[in-house]
Amino acid sequence: MKKLSAILGVAVLVLVGTLAYAGDKGKSESWSGWITDETCGEKNANAEGKGCALKCHEAGAKLVLFVDGEKKMVGLDNQDEAARHVGHPVVVTGTIEDGTIKVAKIEEKKS
Repeated sequence: MKKLSAILGVAVLVLVGTLAYAGDKGKSESWSGWITDETCGEKNANAEGKGCALKCHEAGAKLVLFVDGEKKMVGLDNQDEAARHVGHPVVVTGTIEDGTIKVAKIEEKKS
């Protein structure tokens, strides 16, 4: 009986931990930065880089978010929405899945 109680106790702890982890997955977050192309990255992560970023995108490069402060690029799933926001600082809201932001919205960053 004690052995069964111990097994059930461990099973309950594993289940609670799994549910707690699953609850955070898909949690909406926000990132600020510049939308740029994956080829030139930081070089085009500014107002002056807009034309080049869009040209690279038209040639097949993916648009990404160059995250302020972290100096890293993160993929964006909604390329059409991203293209509308190249050339000004933005706040992207969404969830991360497999290293790519599933975009809920992109807004111009207010000063």
